[in-house]
Formats: sequence, structure tokens, C-alpha cells
Amino acid sequence: MSSETVVVPDLGGAEEVEVIEVSVAVGDTVEVDQTLLVLESDKAMMEIPAPATGKVLKIYVKEGDQIKKEGDPLVDIEADTAAEAGAEKEKPSKAEEGGQATAESAVVQDEDDTDHDVADSGETEEAREKPEEEQVRPGGTETEALKKPLDKTLPQDDSGRKREARDSADKSASDSGVDLVYAGPAVRRLAREMGVDLAQVKGSGPHDRILKEDVQAHVKTRMTGQPSTGAPGIPGVPEVDFSQFGPVEQVKMSRIDKATASNMHRSWLNVPHVTHFDDADITDLEIFRKSLAAEGEKRGAKMTPVPFILKACAVALANNPVLNRSLHGDGEHFVQKQYFHIGMAVDTPRGLLVPVVRDVDKKTLWDLAAEVAELAAKARDGKLTADEMQGGCFTVSSLGAIGGNGFTPIINTPQVAILGVSRAQVKPVWNEKEFVPRTLLPLSLSYDHRVVNGGDAGRFMTDLVAMLGDIRRALL
Repeated sequence: MSSETVVVPDLGGAEEVEVIEVSVAVGDTVEVDQTLLVLESDKAMMEIPAPATGKVLKIYVKEGDQIKKEGDPLVDIEADTAAEAGAEKEKPSKAEEGGQATAESAVVQDEDDTDHDVADSGETEEAREKPEEEQVRPGGTETEALKKPLDKTLPQDDSGRKREARDSADKSASDSGVDLVYAGPAVRRLAREMGVDLAQVKGSGPHDRILKEDVQAHVKTRMTGQPSTGAPGIPGVPEVDFSQFGPVEQVKMSRIDKATASNMHRSWLNVPHVTHFDDADITDLEIFRKSLAAEGEKRGAKMTPVPFILKACAVALANNPVLNRSLHGDGEHFVQKQYFHIGMAVDTPRGLLVPVVRDVDKKTLWDLAAEVAELAAKARDGKLTADEMQGGCFTVSSLGAIGGNGFTPIINTPQVAILGVSRAQVKPVWNEKEFVPRTLLPLSLSYDHRVVNGGDAGRFMTDLVAMLGDIRRALL
């Protein structure tokens, strides 16, 4: 048996920290990396873990104490050398760990050459020269927050060589965001061994700290198929009794209402939306479209702006194929579509429906006008088939007949973009000589930023605006 003293680690630039929790008592038996104390600065919390398995001999501080000096003693532990030797024997060699160290933490020897080491903040030249291992860090720089629990007192072995910090969090845990939860190294190790995402576990310890019992209860609940008691991903909306404010009635949601709400909610939560705005000058297009009124009567099809927009979108998608993709389920590939089926949102008495016009690139404007009218009528009459609402690779949502200067449409996943069309208005436009009246059509393109970059969206909108400004470009 040997006695080891856990001391105050590098405070990461904080002038003082408070002891907000003493997790053990004198006489307790602790395991390596078990939390001994919890310190808190004005910016972050830091757990002090046990450097070895053993018995707590003395505790130098109590809850509420203010600590200002690094290196002051915190806890004395009588280390179990047999358990420590076993742990050292099981620890992988540097070659097994990849043959190289990361630049996140360093172990340096105390200046008085006593029988313990202090993990340095990494700021000194000596620390930068030492071998380093991975650890979980909070976001930001070290002057912005206290370091995580691996910055701690570490014992030496009999030969005097430094014993490096045990692996309290592997890279996969850090990448998944587990370092954002309040749990000690031992709990994190247990979570890794049991395949538990700590972000889904509700802590029952002080300050909502996650304990081993919480992890075990979570696994038990998951294995029995019961709902997890872990913290929800987003806070719920409080239920309000609106009748206390005045007369109310409950209106039952239709099947379409439920489906729309579910789809929009899923898309908004899972897709990082960005919306790009622009105006298209459709003055000449409107003159041309209105000139087709007589021919439309003969054909039995009214030429609205929608066929022009669909046609221009198909060409813009062909010129900018990034927007005609979807994310593959494996997360490793894009699905590049070679077809151009475009959905169009239709406002009906039963709710929002999105029938799909197939092979827009292969159809004439008159073909599109007839199909748009037919699908819109079937949507309003509730006669759309399932096939007529599937297979879209892009969607157009037009509020032109209703009004508005712009809006941010929600992407119809698994598509990666949707075009919002607002009401066209006549506005003065400077032509380098004078202001002239022009008909401008507001457009808003929402896109999935996981797939589409800003440059991709900008080029798509540039092509689209150019074609709507001169529809002859769609024939090139």
C-alpha cells in the first residue's frame, strides 16, 4: 500500500474555484477515475477523479471552500498497489494505441520531485514536449473554461517513470457530443462498455450528475422495451387550458393534417435549413403568357405561371445537379437522380397536398399546363393516387395567388431543396438610365446545408432567375 495525495490541478486561467461537491467520505473505498470532488468556476465545472483504486484517508476541503492555489492538497488516498499493478498490466502499449500521441493533454512532474505528478494545462514548454493522450474537453479555449477531469494528480510507478492519464473518453465519445453531459470518467467508461449514449441518460446525482446507477437503470429500461427516462432531445411545449381565457372548441385533425405536421416536424428537426432569396424579372414572360390565352381556350388548358416555373426549375436542376440529390441512408453516399419529377404544393380544403409532375424536362409547356390543372383538381377533389404523390426530387410551393413578399418553405425530405414563390408585383427598376416599371417575382429557395452549399444554391437561383427573365434560355 502507498499513500497518494490528490492536489489542485491547473485551474485553466480561473482566479479561484469553489468546491461544490465532495463525493466521498473518509474511509470510503474508491475505484480509479471515480469522482472525488467537483470544482466550479464562473464558467465551468471540473470533476477531480481518483488516480488509483484505494481507500480515502483524508479530505482537506469541504463544500463551499474557495480554492485559489494550484498544487494544494485535496484528498489523501491509500492506493491498492495490487489493483494498480493489474490495471497497468492491462493498459495497451503506445504501439497498440496507434504509435502516436495527440496534442490535448500532457503529464509533467512536480517541481519538488515528490512521488506524484500533476497534469499540466498544456501551456508550458515542458508539457508540450511530453507524450499526450486523448481527453474530453469542453468547447472553447482553456482560458474560457476549466479543464475536464483528466487534468489530475497521477502517481508514479516504482521505477519513477510517469504514468499517463487513463483513457477517460475515447475519440468516438467526444465526437458524438458525450463530453457535453455531466458524468465522471468511470461513468463514461461504463457507458462505453455498455454502448450507452450518455446524452440519453437522466442524471440523479447532485447538479444532475450521471451516476453508474443511472447508466445501469437506462440499460435495464432499454432491454425491457420500456420508454427511456433519459432527458428528451428538446423541451416539450407546456399544455395550456385556453378555456380560461374565453370560449374554445376542439377541431379534430384530419389524416392529412397529422401527416403534414409529422413530416414538417421531422424535416425541421433533422435538416439544417438555409433559405436563399432573389427576385426574377418576369415582365416579358407575363406578356408572352398572356398572349397564349386564346390558344389556351382552344386547347382547353389555361397557361398559368406554374408551367414556366416548373420548366425553368427542371433546367436549373440539370445545370446544378447537386440540388437533385438525396442523402443515402448509410451516411456515406449521395443519391444522384437522373430524372426530374417536381412536386407542387396544392392548398386544399383537406390540407396541404403535394402531387408530383413527372419528367418535367421532357414535356412541353402545354403538356405541363394540362397536367398541372389535372393534378390540382384531383388534389382538391381528394382523388389523388399514392403514385401521383411519390417520387418527387424537388418541390415548388407557390403562394402567388394568396399574397406575400416572401416566406421560408420547409424542405420535403428526403429531397434537399424546395422553391417558394410569392406574389409578383410591379416595382420601379433602374436600367442605368431611368427607373422603369418591371414585374418582379419573389423567390425563396430553402436547401439542406448538409448536401447543398451556398455557392450551389446561388448558382441554381442565378440560372432560374435568368430563365424566368427570358424563357427562351430554357430551350438552350
